[in-house]
Amino acid sequence: MGREGANRVPVVTLTATDLRDRIAAGALSAEEVANAFLTQIEAREPAIGAWAFLDGDDMIAQARRLDADRRAGRPLGALHGLPVAVKDVIDVARMPTGNGTPIDDARIASEDATCIARLRAAGAIIAGKTVTAELAFMHPGKTRNPVNGGHTPGGSSSGSAAAVASRMAPLAIGTQTGGSVIRPASFCGCVGYKPTFGRISRAGVLRQSQTLDTIGVFASSVADAALLGDALFGHDPRDPAMRPGPGPRLLETARARPPVTPTLALLRMPGWEEAVHPDMAAALDELADHLGDRCFEVTLPPLYDDAVRIRERINLAEMARNFDRYARHREALSPRMIAALDEGGSITARDYLVALDWPEILHAGLKEILSRCDAILTAAAPGPAPEGLESTGNSIFNGLWTMTGMPAVTVPLFESQDGLPMGAQLVGPREGDARLLRTAGWLVRTLSPKGEAR
Repeated sequence: MGREGANRVPVVTLTATDLRDRIAAGALSAEEVANAFLTQIEAREPAIGAWAFLDGDDMIAQARRLDADRRAGRPLGALHGLPVAVKDVIDVARMPTGNGTPIDDARIASEDATCIARLRAAGAIIAGKTVTAELAFMHPGKTRNPVNGGHTPGGSSSGSAAAVASRMAPLAIGTQTGGSVIRPASFCGCVGYKPTFGRISRAGVLRQSQTLDTIGVFASSVADAALLGDALFGHDPRDPAMRPGPGPRLLETARARPPVTPTLALLRMPGWEEAVHPDMAAALDELADHLGDRCFEVTLPPLYDDAVRIRERINLAEMARNFDRYARHREALSPRMIAALDEGGSITARDYLVALDWPEILHAGLKEILSRCDAILTAAAPGPAPEGLESTGNSIFNGLWTMTGMPAVTVPLFESQDGLPMGAQLVGPREGDARLLRTAGWLVRTLSPKGEAR
């Protein structure tokens, strides 16, 4: 902690890219970084409850091994010395994977999920496991919103979002099947990035819905999200949704200035009038006015009004099949989970197969909109985090992008009248992740010239 005092910049307030550069230059050691975040965890965790499993001694041991590698002159990975928090539905060898249910309380993973193996190869420190909603669905865990503990942090990646927003970790990974990356990032006040479907391997991750499940990341800046995404992208034959292809060079592109000023399409999603909070509506209108002729408004035809129901049908039908093992222990499940599994089990094969036809139909119309702009701009959530801890909030503005496999990123641009964070959500074309992140970085700089300098 001595060099932190000399630099007069608390380690935990630095971005992940800054930390990486300082470690590589020898200005900080991985052990110093790990100790700084453990001190922050000690201070913030009792009030927030973001962690499901944490072993500080193991964090320090990992850091010391990485420092020894650097002293020996071995090549440094892109995430060398950076702690990464992991949602507790993702297997980490020799750590528990509780999946947010007492049914898996005693489960210890025997090997790393593919995404964890990629993190280790990049030199990351696996910081521990973060709280998830029950089986990554809707029944909340113990985590509280780091800005106001009386409000939900969102779900189901609540612990990962809260850990990054409270500076208990510089980076974290989670999963999204409906809105479980974008929504908690918006509620907690950090960057959340859900990539194009099939770009990050789900091997070794709890399977809820093979058609929808997507690994996503949390960070304090767009550049940091790109840094983590670069390390995680890559083909894995163990995940049948993946296809071989080159890496997208997310960080390099995200840091670049757009060759021309981006244009955004403002979209008020289906269900807007009933769901949106006045503070979010006003904030988006103000942003659109600020952007002027760089933003135009679009509307979706009535065809999209059923998107929420269609995504839910796919989700519940696949969850009922994939969670058969858990359904045999109904006494250990929440009423909400039991009801969801029962509903999923009642969906006919015909209705499920018809629902599977819709993502490509809906994607076609969205693709046409994106041919006229750089990204779609909409709300990341209906408004600020709702008061109370019984609900994880509404994913009504997220599920369409998950179902159509399109990349989405939320940036914490807004604040409610009560001082709670709210996110602006940008959505790009499939495989357009790098350009989307570049546009998000541009938007942050447009509103705060120093906000994405790195």
